[in-house]
Amino acid sequence: MADFLGLFGDDKSQNNDNSSTQGTDTTSNTQSNSSDGKLELHKEELDITKNNVNAGEVVLSKEVVEEQKTVDVPVMHEEVVITRTPVNNQSSNAAISSDESIHIPVSQEQVDVHKYTVTTEEVSASKRQVSETQQIEETLRREEAKVDTTGSVNIVSGGSEFSDINS
Repeated sequence: MADFLGLFGDDKSQNNDNSSTQGTDTTSNTQSNSSDGKLELHKEELDITKNNVNAGEVVLSKEVVEEQKTVDVPVMHEEVVITRTPVNNQSSNAAISSDESIHIPVSQEQVDVHKYTVTTEEVSASKRQVSETQQIEETLRREEAKVDTTGSVNIVSGGSEFSDINS
């Protein structure tokens, strides 16, 4: 493969070089031959990294909401009932005077409203990590070998990996 699978150079001169240097490393001889050439092919690959970035924040706070509440409360009160009963005009020894009176106390229930605080629920917040898959699309470039010939040049490929060059 040192001569790029026979794509560059003369096959006859390589055979002559190999026969004259029996017992030495043919790779080093073919590399030193000025008619050999190498072409390095490159390609781009993805280098994917992940960074933690601030995605925002959640603020958990309280706000006071007022609500008008109407409650029906049963209350009791007293009423004075005055009843007159005729007595058949019986005679009496009492003197007529405005000094006599009767006091009857009357009561009623009065509603007093007091408020107190109770705990209705507890709200907590925590974080958890959720894994998901993001699809990243990127265009990658690569170099491919292209063989152009002028004249009547025969090209022999020495490996199966390059069998489809310019086919």
